[in-house]
Amino acid sequence: MDNFIVSARKYRPVTFDTVVGQQHVTNTLKNAIKNNQLAQAFLFCGPRGVGKTTCARILAKTINCTNLQSNTEACGECDSCVSFQRGNSFNFHELDAASNNSVEDIRSLIEQVRIPPQAGKYKIYIIDEVHMLSQAAFNAFLKTLEEPPSYAIFILATTEKHKILPTILSRCQIFDFNRIRVEDMAGHLAAIAAKENVQYEDDGLHIIAQKADGGLRDALSMFDQIVNFSQGNVTYRSVIDNLNILDYDYYFNATQGLLEEDTAKTLLLFDEILSHGFDGSHFIGGLTEHFRNLLVGKDADTLKLLEVSEGIRRKYLEQSKAASVSFLLSAMNIANQCDLNYKLSKNQRLQVELALLKMCHISSALNLAVTPINTNQPEGQVKKKPDTILTEVALLNNTPPAASVKTEETVVEAKPVQATPEVKAPPAEAPKPGITIPNLSVSSASVKIPSLKDMGKVTEKVANDDDPYVRGSDKEDFTEKAFLDCWYAYATIIKEQGKMNLLSIYTASPPKAVGQYKYEIVVTTKTQEMAFRDDKPNLMNHLRPTLKNFDIDVDTKMEESTGTRRPYTAVEKYQHMAGKNPELVELRKRFNLELE
Repeated sequence: MDNFIVSARKYRPVTFDTVVGQQHVTNTLKNAIKNNQLAQAFLFCGPRGVGKTTCARILAKTINCTNLQSNTEACGECDSCVSFQRGNSFNFHELDAASNNSVEDIRSLIEQVRIPPQAGKYKIYIIDEVHMLSQAAFNAFLKTLEEPPSYAIFILATTEKHKILPTILSRCQIFDFNRIRVEDMAGHLAAIAAKENVQYEDDGLHIIAQKADGGLRDALSMFDQIVNFSQGNVTYRSVIDNLNILDYDYYFNATQGLLEEDTAKTLLLFDEILSHGFDGSHFIGGLTEHFRNLLVGKDADTLKLLEVSEGIRRKYLEQSKAASVSFLLSAMNIANQCDLNYKLSKNQRLQVELALLKMCHISSALNLAVTPINTNQPEGQVKKKPDTILTEVALLNNTPPAASVKTEETVVEAKPVQATPEVKAPPAEAPKPGITIPNLSVSSASVKIPSLKDMGKVTEKVANDDDPYVRGSDKEDFTEKAFLDCWYAYATIIKEQGKMNLLSIYTASPPKAVGQYKYEIVVTTKTQEMAFRDDKPNLMNHLRPTLKNFDIDVDTKMEESTGTRRPYTAVEKYQHMAGKNPELVELRKRFNLELE
């Protein structure tokens, strides 16, 4: 039985024209040979398996060929070419710097350089993985590399150009090898399959080319493996099964489920992927790439960036019509954040499932976000709250909302009343002279305090009716004391409802009169301001009917704290930090944290 030779060696290029995907390098070298303008040193750099050592060997054979062809290729028949192909040429020396990286190895090489060629015009020295040379070896090599004999040519090859000394780089002509394009690699594999009488599908060869990541040697190794696995029939399915690659159909079906907002279908599909042994990080990374391909497919000018076969390209074009650009951008952002946080997560499966659920609701969030909002409506009309919409969109995209956000306590809900510990007022701020703050635990006898049942009715009215305010025509006068008694009576209700963030607003300082029946309350953070505005209808529906004056209005005044008092209670500490970093509000919502 004949010895088997792997395709990477059997079909290794022997001429410049057979090198795949590096025409910018081969054309330059051929012109240099043709014009007799060869440099004394070349540096070939690029990823693995792209043809650096192959081009170095072709160059070494071509410049010593005695019967150069008209297309500047070696004849392959002269004595120099034959001895080179047999491996017994005395004009060709190849050194592996990975294992011969000491200064003694370089000194031995320098001694060989001093001996002129016995036959031929040049002596060629190829040093592979040159970045592995030691510092002393580089220093010993400098002078010879800069001023070698006229017959000596050095060809250095490396995958890590940044590790080579600048003094070495300045003495070489540098050629950067590109990653081989998927189309070029698939075409080369098809040519080899035809020579080997191997049946193949274009989709299968494209998958191998994509998996190789620009390295032709890796692609040829996988090709040999698939040929043995499929017994000479390289199909799309055989490549998928053997190389443990997720099928395109999984990504197309997952995207279809996301577009239809079908959470059950999406989660079941992810469970099926996990049951096949695939990692969640593998899936989320491939899904991000799938979204990128859909985005590329929406424009005819960027279609060339789709490195897939023609059949898969048509599927991308069809699905890209159903997905909007805003959906794809938001989904890519969510998937990218999930990929970044995947390895740090203790529950990695939940991390991916949470990202998929967010993607399922992107369309709904975007539809809410584009709803026009009229912020100049009269007080008596319903006004949309943009913060709720912006917060929802921000949560989907893992970014803080553009507008100010409000805490979860500001949402009016019909919750059972729970006993809460009494919160002490901060001792550093004393009330203004002439104003007495009553004990919040005891209601004022002169003011009728609505019961919690009555407040529940108001809450229901705010939630269900078009007008959140109780309307009336009464304009009776009242004293400052009556107003403060009514104010702190409402603060008692707030305390009983457990809205501690609002309680600190109502008890920090009394409201100040700024006009007839017009008052201002001082707030120190944007979070406090938004919380007060959301609760303002309930406050007005308490003050106006109780004092029988429907012209009463209370607004906020933003005032930065100039004192040195530090936050005292847990609520104040939270509000202080949230004022500096509004993202804490989102963090508290996401993890359902409570203030102790």
